[in-house]
Amino acid sequence: MFEELLDVDPADQSAMVERIAELERIKAAAAAGQARLTATLDAARRSAEAAAGIPVAKRARGLASEVALARRDSPARGGQHLGFAKALVHEMPHTLAALENGVLSEWRATIVVRESACLDVEDRRRLDSELCSDPDELLGVGDAALGAKAKAIAYRLDPRAVVERAAKAVAERTVTTRPAPDAMTYVTALLPVAQGVSVYAALKREADVCPDARSRGQVMADTLVERVTGRPADVPVPLMVNLVVSDQMLLGAEQGAAVIAGYGSVPSAVAQKMVMDTVTDERSRATLRRLYASPDSGALVAMDSRSRLFPKGLADFIELRDQRCRTPYCDAPIRHHDHAVPHSRGGATTAENGQGLCEACNYAKESPGWRVTAGTDENGTHTAEFITPTGAHNHSAAPPMPGTPKIPRSSAELYLNGELLRVIAA
Repeated sequence: MFEELLDVDPADQSAMVERIAELERIKAAAAAGQARLTATLDAARRSAEAAAGIPVAKRARGLASEVALARRDSPARGGQHLGFAKALVHEMPHTLAALENGVLSEWRATIVVRESACLDVEDRRRLDSELCSDPDELLGVGDAALGAKAKAIAYRLDPRAVVERAAKAVAERTVTTRPAPDAMTYVTALLPVAQGVSVYAALKREADVCPDARSRGQVMADTLVERVTGRPADVPVPLMVNLVVSDQMLLGAEQGAAVIAGYGSVPSAVAQKMVMDTVTDERSRATLRRLYASPDSGALVAMDSRSRLFPKGLADFIELRDQRCRTPYCDAPIRHHDHAVPHSRGGATTAENGQGLCEACNYAKESPGWRVTAGTDENGTHTAEFITPTGAHNHSAAPPMPGTPKIPRSSAELYLNGELLRVIAA
């Protein structure tokens, strides 16, 4: 079927454009189908758990993560998919029909759902009917225009709800960071509109009066760093940053990727410069910590403890090994040091039974029907298997450490390396 959709005469450009449009309509219809199935699954799960005597507040607790795994998406996005599906199927039939017919894309349907979230069910249905009952009115409407229309209708239907939503949003102000290409990073601040505009205007004003040769964007970025840290942009800030790099990369004998904990991979040359800049700065308090890894798999040496909580050394080790939340498709920072097999069920406080998870994923795996098993494979790589209430298996492996050799090792080398690692671990 799919191959037939791609079977278009390359010389017929009109046919190719029409087939692109047809594929877009199919994507929208598939999104509507996913929404219907997701809402049905939610209802079935809640009904089954009600029959099992599970309290209302705990029903379907891990379902968003289960949906995320099925869609190969992050748990945070899984929660959005679940809420989107329930709103469409139970409260917004016209928006759902527009999605099924390809008049709205999944993202534009999401905009309508998002802007109506503050309304009660009856007002939400009125907005749905007024905005999406006539498909012709949606043709040619862009993302911003659609959002503006939805906001205007929502405010007319219930001004108080919209104002209260805006007031509540102030409490959700935050700052986040995520990797950007070329060893850069995005620092994003979610602020009330007045504060956000003021911050940008202050940076822009500084760029307007700066006389040097830097570009406007460079001046604004450097000013932001200086005003947040209290130091010039080219002066190091006294904060601890964990950088994992192989000895060969550090010495420049080989090239590859190093890892900055909480950020991700950077080229080894960039890591080497960071280290050299730090150790040559008399104000630096840089320290070196050795991590031992299997030469074939890059797996770190295991560590043991009998305590209920992971001691700091072992917790640091797990964070360096796992780097990000171990749930498949989740890129969130590690917040919890979790027992794969719970401590209450005899799970040991070890590196093998330990894993780094974000807060949401840790709570999700504690829901009824979830199981996680952990161990190491034949190469010494730490692995975890996440088994959902429906029996789906999802595999997770810890990333290899930087500088893992690609040259096969002899049996004698593997034996001697294993003995060395056992001695170190002891």
